[in-house]
Amino acid sequence: MTDSLATPHGFPPLIGESPHTLVLGSFPSVASLAAQQYYAHPRNAFWPIMGTLLGFDATLPYPARTRALTACGIALWDVIATCHRPGSRDDAIVGPSVVPNDIAGLLVATPTISRIVTNGTTAERLFRRHVWRALPPSIRTRLRFCPAPSTSPAHATRTLAEKIALWRVALGLSGRPRGVE
Repeated sequence: MTDSLATPHGFPPLIGESPHTLVLGSFPSVASLAAQQYYAHPRNAFWPIMGTLLGFDATLPYPARTRALTACGIALWDVIATCHRPGSRDDAIVGPSVVPNDIAGLLVATPTISRIVTNGTTAERLFRRHVWRALPPSIRTRLRFCPAPSTSPAHATRTLAEKIALWRVALGLSGRPRGVE
């Protein structure tokens, strides 16, 4: 599935009952595809950042982490459904091979989503190119678009503390973790 000749497919969206925010990555890493889990690479900061901001233990087993995330109103998906990419780096994605997910369809089917947060510049660029322009005005007007820094270990120009602060803003959170009284 992840060899250089195969074209891997991403994951279905992770959605709870009434999500208010959709976090979009670019495409799962080789480690994520192998584990069949979003953000499975052990050095990816996604789960530690979400755990810190939303008030859950980022070391919980994957099913518990995903339940905690969706219980906080966060949905998770990737901009790309399938593409050719040797390795895991976003800069290795072969542009003409990109097939985007039906994010517009998800937004129509899930009218509670009012915020889109992209995980990194590649996800932001791909979202703008393949999704944002094609959205009907009625959907675009209900959405707040908030880019966030990449949680990938390849994006080491910011500290974890800086990433947490920027993700807090992108998710529209106050200073305290959600669920923490």
